[in-house]
Amino acid sequence: MAITTPREVFAPYDPAYDPLVSPGPGHNRDYAPTYWAATAGTPPDDDGPITADVDADVVIIGSGFTGLAAALFLAKEHGIKATVLEANRVAWGCTSRNGGQGQNASGRLYRSQWIERWGLDVAKKLDAEIRFGFQTFADLVAQIDCDAQPGGHLFVAHRDKKMDFLRRETEVMRQHFGYDARMLSAEDVRRDWCGDQDAKGAQYESEGISVHPLKLAHGYLKMARELGARVHPASPVIGWETKNGVHHLRTPGGTVRARAVGIATGAYTAPGLYPGLKNRYFPVLSNSIVTRPLTPAELEATGFKTRIAITDTRTLRFYYRLLPDNRLQIGSRSAITGADAHREAHYRLLTEGLARKFPAIKDIEIAHSWWGWVDVSHDMMPRVVQPDAAQQVFYALGYGGNGVSFSAHAGRRLAQRIAGQADAAFGLPIYQGALPFPAQGEWAAPFRRLGQSLLYRWYWLRDEVI
Repeated sequence: MAITTPREVFAPYDPAYDPLVSPGPGHNRDYAPTYWAATAGTPPDDDGPITADVDADVVIIGSGFTGLAAALFLAKEHGIKATVLEANRVAWGCTSRNGGQGQNASGRLYRSQWIERWGLDVAKKLDAEIRFGFQTFADLVAQIDCDAQPGGHLFVAHRDKKMDFLRRETEVMRQHFGYDARMLSAEDVRRDWCGDQDAKGAQYESEGISVHPLKLAHGYLKMARELGARVHPASPVIGWETKNGVHHLRTPGGTVRARAVGIATGAYTAPGLYPGLKNRYFPVLSNSIVTRPLTPAELEATGFKTRIAITDTRTLRFYYRLLPDNRLQIGSRSAITGADAHREAHYRLLTEGLARKFPAIKDIEIAHSWWGWVDVSHDMMPRVVQPDAAQQVFYALGYGGNGVSFSAHAGRRLAQRIAGQADAAFGLPIYQGALPFPAQGEWAAPFRRLGQSLLYRWYWLRDEVI
C-alpha cells in the first residue's frame, strides 16, 4: 500500500492585509494569487518552522530578495551562517508580488534630482554604487534559471510634454554619467519596440534585466542554504527583547537568540517589530494583472517586438512587459488601504490602461490579478544602515518600487555592515542615518493617507488633464 505525504497546509492569503493597521503579516500564510506563484514550480527545500529555542550568530528577519541575499553574502563573503526568520512562506511579501523589472536604479529619484540634492560629485559616486549594485544583481541572475529577459528599459512618454523631461534626463545620463541612453520618437517606438498607443516617444537605456521574481528568490534560497544559512518559514517574530547585548526573538515555536539582527521586511514590517522604524517609511499599494497568452495575430496587432521592461512617465506609472510565454503583464499604483484593495475600480485602472495602450486586446482575458505593498521612504531614497551604533541592529528598506535589482546589492551591503566591515561607500547618503520621518515631522505621520489620497487626485489631473 502506497504511503502519501499530506499536502502542506497554509493559512489563507489575506487580501485585506494592511501594514498600518494589521497586527502583523500573519503566520504561515499562503502566497497572494500571483502569476509568479502559479508558475514558479516546486520551491526548494527550506528548514521548516522554528520548533525550539536556538542560538544563532546573526538573524535576518524577512525572506524576500534582501533577506535571502543578505544570508547568501554573509556566508559567501564573511563566513557567517545566518538564520532567516519568515512569518509566512519564503518570499511571501513584495518579492513574490512585484513586476520583475530589474533596473539600474533604486528609490524614486532621477539622477538629475541626485545632483540637485547632493551635488554632482556625490551623485557620481552614488551612480557608481548603483551600477555596482546592478552588477551584483546581474551576476546572481546569471547563475539562476529565472526566465531572465535582458536588454534594457524603455521609458515611454505618455504625453507630448513629457518628451522634454525625457530629453533632459537623457542628456544628464549621457553628459554626467556616461550612459548610452538615447531618445526615440513615437514612430521609433511603434516600429521597433511595441505598439503602445500612449507613446509620444521614449527614452531607451541598455541597463535592465527583467526576471521571474519568485524563481529568482528560489535561486537565492537554494544558494544561501547551500552555503550554510538556515531559512525558517512560518516563524514570525512576535516578541523581541535585548538582554546584555543578546537579542531574544520570540517566535510561535521558540526563541532565537542572536548577537546581531538584520531587518529586511520591506513594507510587510509588523508594527512594533523595531521601535526605530515607527513612521520611518510609508507602505503603498501596487496592483498587477497578467493576461492569457497572446496569439500570433494579437502579437502582431500589439506590435510587440521586445520583451524588455517598459514604464511610462505618469507619476503613478504603468509598468508592463511581454512575458516569455507571450502573456502581457501590467501594473500600477491603486488603492490607499488594504480594506479598499479589492475594489473593481483598481482592477479597471489596469484593464483600461491596457486597452488604451493596446486597443487590439482591450477585451483579452485576464488570468491573474493581485496586489502588494511597496516600502517608500519619505525622502524617496533607500537606506541600508545601522541606525543606532549602540545596538547590533541593521536594516535595508525604502526601495520605493525599484528594489528588484538593488535588493541584491542591499543584501550584500547589509551583510557587510553586520559583519563589521568598513567600506568607503558607506559615506554615501543611502548608507548614512536612519530613514527620515515625513518632511513635516513625525506628527504628520497619522495623516499620511489623507495626504496620499489628495496627492493621487492631483497626480491624475497633472498626468492626464493639465
